[in-house]
Amino acid sequence: MSKLGNLGARLHRGEISYDFVGKRKIWYGVSILITITAILGLAVRGLNMGIEFQGGAVFTTPVKMSTSVAQAEVFAKDASGHEAIVQKLGNGSLRIQIAGIDTGKSDQIKTKLAQDLKLNPEKLAADLVGPSWGEQIANKAWEGLGIFMVLVVIYLAIAFEWRMAIAALVALIHDITITTGIYALVGFEVTPGTVIGLLTILGYSLYDTVVVFDSLKEQTKDITKQTRFTYSDIANQSINGTLVRSINTTVVALLPVAGLLFIGGGFLGAGTLNDISLSLFVGLAAGAYSSIFIATPLVADLKEREPAMKALRKRVLAKRAQAAVGEDLADARGTAGDESDDNAPAVVGPRNQPVSRNRGRGRTSGKRR
Repeated sequence: MSKLGNLGARLHRGEISYDFVGKRKIWYGVSILITITAILGLAVRGLNMGIEFQGGAVFTTPVKMSTSVAQAEVFAKDASGHEAIVQKLGNGSLRIQIAGIDTGKSDQIKTKLAQDLKLNPEKLAADLVGPSWGEQIANKAWEGLGIFMVLVVIYLAIAFEWRMAIAALVALIHDITITTGIYALVGFEVTPGTVIGLLTILGYSLYDTVVVFDSLKEQTKDITKQTRFTYSDIANQSINGTLVRSINTTVVALLPVAGLLFIGGGFLGAGTLNDISLSLFVGLAAGAYSSIFIATPLVADLKEREPAMKALRKRVLAKRAQAAVGEDLADARGTAGDESDDNAPAVVGPRNQPVSRNRGRGRTSGKRR
């Protein structure tokens, strides 16, 4: 940990740095490839929407059922004519979810399902969701997401500038696309918990991005009054200065989420934890990536198009070229001096003493007359 702290201090002071901004085309290419994969997953497989968005019924059996998950899926399909999702809960009961059914036929389905499961219909709990209510929830979720995006752009444009607002918006869309694409590829169910997870990771992604933007804004106040650094140079310094902080906060945030996803949802069988934990896990990782590799390099790209930044870049590059020429001349002179010293003839034999040293010798006082 002390080594990581020393690394963070050296990055903050600028003693060492990694050229994130200079290699932005690589990061853009990686993000485009991941985004295309996510879009293909959405187009080919689509999202597995929960009954909260489609409408349907959820039947819950008593505890310690001897019926297996596979058998319950067959019984639910026979009773309803639709594919069913069956989860075994931690107390041994079964949660049977059937989407897209007519709620008017729920009693008939419940009776048939209880008969197959060898249960009293009164012991089979049923929760019904109408399709119109589910559609309303979906529309409200999209509206909330849209309003969130607009407010974020307005706030960042006021607090920083419009270029940073655009870069943050691109990073947010990047994170949402990747997260929803992973959901489509994995096949996890999309529930209101998933929407909550998405909104949570968007806030986290913005937090990480704003930290870098704040550092960048502070360091570029009087950028045109100097000729040492371009805007891209300072943007890269801002990323390196907050890099270890971003890594630490991301790892600390991912550890409990990983516990929810892999232990709670995987080993303990608490399937409802998967709804929010997967979106949090993927979103947190994507948000940390986008704040470092997408948002800040994109701001640098946009700023470098300004006339003032173009002129600054020319002055900085010209000064660096002059400095490089000066160093080359100094090296050449040093090399030439070394060669001249090596080629000079060596002095052999006795050296003649100056005549002035013998003057005045043999006189009493040693003074001139």
